[in-house]
Amino acid sequence: MARWSPVLAAALVVAGVSALPAHAQQAGAAASPSAATAAPARRAIPYPVVPPAGFRAALAKGTRSASGAPGPRYWQQWASYRIRVRVDADGKTLTGTERVMYHNRSPDTLPELYMHLHQNLYAPGSVRNEEVEVTGGVTLSRLTVGGQALTAAEGEGAGYAIEGTKLGIRPAHPLLPGDSVAIESDWSFKIPKSGSGRMGWDRDDLVFLAYFYPQMAVYDDVVGWQADPYMSSAEFYMGYGDYDLTVDAPAGWTVASTGELGNAPEVMPAAVLARIRAAEGSDSVVHVLQPADYAAGRATLPGTGARLRWVWHAANVRDVAFSLSRNAHWDAARTAVGDRDGDGRPDFARVDAVWRESAPRWAAAARDAQHSIAYLSRYTGFPYPWSHMTAVEGGEIIGGGMEYPMMTLIGPYTQRGDTALYGVIAHEFGHMWVPMIVGADENRYGWIDEGTTDFNEAQASNARFPGATDAHQVEQARYLALMRRGYDAEMMRWTNYQYPGAFGLQTSYYKPATVLFALRGLIGQEAFDRGLRRLVRDWAYKHPTPWDFFHEFDTAAGRDLSWFWRTWYHEAWTMDHAVRSVGDGPAGTTVTVADLGEAPMPARLAITRADGSVERREVPVETWLSGARTATVTVPRGALPVTRVELDPEHVFPDTDRRNDVWMRPSVATARP
Repeated sequence: MARWSPVLAAALVVAGVSALPAHAQQAGAAASPSAATAAPARRAIPYPVVPPAGFRAALAKGTRSASGAPGPRYWQQWASYRIRVRVDADGKTLTGTERVMYHNRSPDTLPELYMHLHQNLYAPGSVRNEEVEVTGGVTLSRLTVGGQALTAAEGEGAGYAIEGTKLGIRPAHPLLPGDSVAIESDWSFKIPKSGSGRMGWDRDDLVFLAYFYPQMAVYDDVVGWQADPYMSSAEFYMGYGDYDLTVDAPAGWTVASTGELGNAPEVMPAAVLARIRAAEGSDSVVHVLQPADYAAGRATLPGTGARLRWVWHAANVRDVAFSLSRNAHWDAARTAVGDRDGDGRPDFARVDAVWRESAPRWAAAARDAQHSIAYLSRYTGFPYPWSHMTAVEGGEIIGGGMEYPMMTLIGPYTQRGDTALYGVIAHEFGHMWVPMIVGADENRYGWIDEGTTDFNEAQASNARFPGATDAHQVEQARYLALMRRGYDAEMMRWTNYQYPGAFGLQTSYYKPATVLFALRGLIGQEAFDRGLRRLVRDWAYKHPTPWDFFHEFDTAAGRDLSWFWRTWYHEAWTMDHAVRSVGDGPAGTTVTVADLGEAPMPARLAITRADGSVERREVPVETWLSGARTATVTVPRGALPVTRVELDPEHVFPDTDRRNDVWMRPSVATARP
């Protein structure tokens, strides 16, 4: 999700960095010589990363592996959902009924089951870390497990208990390994206007429904039941399953959803269906719906009793979401995703942009969507796997963007420029790979999905706007600006317990994206790309932990990077290299480099002679890991003197003070304008 806050905006503006989600101007001080301040005599030395007991047990059992890939005995649970909902677009309510068949594929007997009632975030008294609209939450009117009706009850017998967004269920009999159980429920709730910027309604022509049904919590091989509460700022950890969703909606309102529409001729006119088919074979944008189509009988069929039932099927996804819109443009086109099925021929997906006249920049959204899906399919090495991808313009529901399988909800971006809209589209579409395909635990470790997606967004933006400011450098500037203002924390601190303003954005977005940029600079692009692609391929439709993430890149790099993971993920250390002195002697020119920060990284030097020739030297990270605070590099005496020394000239590493990274011979410095 792309989320922006007043706290963050103020911090970035003061620092000289735009708070927009893409291609903001980079902050930076002029690189000029300065004397390095005295470094502390002793420094912190990164100690090894020790995974928690649950992960170590998973390694021993063979469900995980030291290479980072799933182990030979990896397992995960499965659920099949049949959901029927009715949306009252005028009254802003949803009523639903659901049957879940939950399959216990684990080796464990489960005496209790857990589900999420995410809409209880809006119930009175629920624990939350952001202010939200209180709508009353979920009314659960029926719950049966294995055919037995359950009631709210305390004690040891069969029953259920609701605690905030968590629904705990005690069935009459434990669920044995290999067994399945049917869970049925009826529920309803009032739709919030802006549900934490992730769902809601806007004016009288858009309703976006997400997190609208009772959903099974994840039971995994490392934690067991992970039923952490939904508290608004952190996002979700979801298991995979199949969905059969029926949406009962007013005629004239088009429904876009996760999954495949199974009854298109029963809800859409032949002319609209013909345009959709045309879009699926067209590289140019096709206008599926325009203002002349905004009516029942044109955008949709008239329906029975002025209502229609839309039937959707989604296989092997972690969630479903859907939108109802009227008076909205629908633009569509195909985009290449690579060879999805291995037959040697290119495959395609349809991209859809649903937007209203109040968001005119969205006229280019379908083209941005084409580029995003095509680029990210190539870069990740994993073709976009589904037949379509939809971006819905969300008006006042949302300021940034939010992702769901095959769906995104994105703000209008009327004032932020075309590059900003592209950036948020690329970001939200990037989430189709993480966490929709790579099913990480966003609730605890938001940096896995948001940081990786921020990095991938920057890659896509650089490709979309060649010659513009490097988007990776923009992310780095944002991280440094917030860090200098005191907004920083350890990335491994659970996301729910990060401060929901600048701290959460820093530790889930800018910092991890910046650290991945630094990691690529450290191990090289080939090894980095190999690690990223291994992560996606190995953990497609599975649940990686941070330690799997670390091990994947260790394997790709061919070395133990524990010091890096400890430094940047488990600590809030910062980096500051400095050119302490440069002197000439009989052996040549000696450069003394000081490490003034706590984050050890290699010190890479560009040493320039009077004729402009540049020699490269490096102080290896092992020097700092040994406890040293200074190191010297000597270049042999040459016919021409050294005139300039610069640390990390490409600005790959997030050095907190660039002013002490450059030395220039005084006569040269004086002569320069």
